[in-house]
Amino acid sequence: MAEGQAKYKTIIRRLVIILFTWSNAVSKINGFVPIPSTTHSCCQRFFELKSLKPTSEDEATKIETLTKVEENVTLDKLYKNEVVKVTSDASLKSRISESIFLGIEPSAEIIAIMTIYFVEGALGLARLAQTFLLKDELHLGPAEMSALTGFFSLPWTIKPVYGFLSDSLPLFGYRRQSYLILCGIIGFLSYLALGSNFGGILNEKWTIVATVTSLLLSSATIAFSDVVADGMVVQQTRDSKDPKVAGGLQSLCWGSAATGGLLSAYFSGSLLETMTPQRVFGVTAILPLLVAFIATTIRESPISEDDDIDFSSQVKELWKAIRQPEIWKPALFIFLWQSTPTSDGAFLYFMTNDLGMGPEFLGRVRFIVSIASLTGIWVYQKFLRTVAIKDILFWSTIISTPLSLTSLILISHANRALGIPDGAFIFGDDVALSILGEVAFLPLLVLAARLCPPGVEAVLFATLMSIFNGASTVGTEIGAVLTKWLGVTENNFDNLPLLTIICSLSSLYPLLFINWLDEVGSISEEEIENKTK
Repeated sequence: MAEGQAKYKTIIRRLVIILFTWSNAVSKINGFVPIPSTTHSCCQRFFELKSLKPTSEDEATKIETLTKVEENVTLDKLYKNEVVKVTSDASLKSRISESIFLGIEPSAEIIAIMTIYFVEGALGLARLAQTFLLKDELHLGPAEMSALTGFFSLPWTIKPVYGFLSDSLPLFGYRRQSYLILCGIIGFLSYLALGSNFGGILNEKWTIVATVTSLLLSSATIAFSDVVADGMVVQQTRDSKDPKVAGGLQSLCWGSAATGGLLSAYFSGSLLETMTPQRVFGVTAILPLLVAFIATTIRESPISEDDDIDFSSQVKELWKAIRQPEIWKPALFIFLWQSTPTSDGAFLYFMTNDLGMGPEFLGRVRFIVSIASLTGIWVYQKFLRTVAIKDILFWSTIISTPLSLTSLILISHANRALGIPDGAFIFGDDVALSILGEVAFLPLLVLAARLCPPGVEAVLFATLMSIFNGASTVGTEIGAVLTKWLGVTENNFDNLPLLTIICSLSSLYPLLFINWLDEVGSISEEEIENKTK
């Protein structure tokens, strides 16, 4: 018995050496880093001894003894030089996965998703340039600015169309990769055209038309890319056996967007102090190209001609899903919650024309807001994953309403009487509201991802996000109408306090319908995860 175990151990030990030597040869062929030379030489000596043919019994005994010694030395070298290294690498990978990827196994798809969201946030580099282009060079007032801002958001309200195209109409045989590459290239050309001022060949009228068209087209390309990324997020969530992936991946996505916004905010104001808006657009053109490049790394199997791609069946499945009360009730509440009017356009003109805030200061405000958004993600992950989704939405709305009314202090310049500088007051107000906004937004994303059934994941998730974005557009347009009706212009801010009060108090009325979330919003993200285990 003991002799059989000894032979078994000998076979296993020698099999390790054989496999290790073979893997080293394969690594060399594929261009990978080979094993250390000392370990390789031990393996080589082992096989040289095994290949010797003794001519006498004494020589055979000597060779067998040397072979066993070399075998032990080889295994010892393998352990010291490789096994420990592999264990260390695995530990490092685990730490990176936990600390950077929030416990999600990194892959080409995860990196691509993060990149798309990062670019979505980093495109804020041109957002401030767009504002000053419309305000100072096209000479638009606050009402016109707000109306046009809502117009540029229209591509985000038809995201289901992009979802149908992505799921039902493969481009060059691919549902994800090819669309991302195409959108990246079109986005690059749009920003490049803005950056070159269309070659200087257009008159003032056609320059305005071309500018609006290019901004609308660039918005559409990133919206389409966002839909594709959303579909990948939902697919990763559904395919994962770990229920924590849903919340972790959503936080990872929006954390990437906030990081992109953070970096772009840091540079956006400073760039406008040193260059024209057109040149900032030229710099921004690099970002859509990054999406096109990273899309080439996605591992996606091409769609064969035999694959059944039925557009009508997807529409039926989508309609079937939307008719479910646990979907249409939360969706309608999201619309009401997000469609309340905003006074952001008028307040921007107040900051620039009345308070004298320049591009650099506004860039710093965006920078602080991006940090606040990341803080909101951390607060939610750390403290609020065990709180019911409905409770988070209710209390975040209750708290944010009086906070938004504090801008009246700034508008009336009462902060100066209190010894608070205008800049410090703006920073404090925006930080608190950004954290609350992020805290309220994340649980809705987690819920939306979990509601999407297989087969229409991109379309349904895009529909839910389109409702959110469409509601924002409605709120912006209502704000533009109120701004025009109250006579708030680039030089007249007499009715800005009334506009602020109307917009702030209107955010409370959706709470009358919060019971629509009873079926799905009465549990926390953690409870949703536990139910899926």
